[in-house]
Amino acid sequence: MIQILIGSLLLSIVHALIPNHWIPLIAIGKTENWTPRETVTATIITGFAHTLSTVLVGIIIGFAGFKLAGYYEKITTLVAPLVLITIGLIYVVLDFLRGHRHEHAIAGAVPPVKNNKSRVAIIVSLSIAMFFSPCLELEAFFFSAGTLGWPGITMVSVVYTVTTVTVMAALVYLGIKGTSKFNWHFLEHHEKGVTGIILTILGILAFFVEF
Repeated sequence: MIQILIGSLLLSIVHALIPNHWIPLIAIGKTENWTPRETVTATIITGFAHTLSTVLVGIIIGFAGFKLAGYYEKITTLVAPLVLITIGLIYVVLDFLRGHRHEHAIAGAVPPVKNNKSRVAIIVSLSIAMFFSPCLELEAFFFSAGTLGWPGITMVSVVYTVTTVTVMAALVYLGIKGTSKFNWHFLEHHEKGVTGIILTILGILAFFVEF
């Protein structure tokens, strides 16, 4: 469970830091003259929509891991780590080959915002776009967590949702206040590489370290 907790936290933080998840919300808030509170609220709502779809898909994948662990416990002690390592290496190779393309970039999914649109309509549009763009990188981790049963699946779901939404809201707030001056270019273009490295390390640790 410690491995699941640490892994979920790391992947969630990396995921939430992606600029396409929060910079568009800052831009929309400024365009629509929203207050900081309104912009952060919109971030929380759309963030929950994004995590909801990821968790729903993850539960299905985690349940498969749970059923597999129940009947083939010895096999899954190898399968789960191998899934993490394999997918992690695939992400690293894709990033190395410059084949990176963000599957859930809301910047391209949301149409240009007009000033005459209501705040509710904008938030609904953003939420729909985010719901239909789940974080595919985290789904492999749900499979690994599923081998621990529902406690593992629940931990990943809760940690991922709380961490992602909290970090997104914090970054939007900092961006509004003008204190977020970090260069996110590397993470934006190497998200798969960073995620792949984390997945690979977690998979290797699962082989040699008993948590």
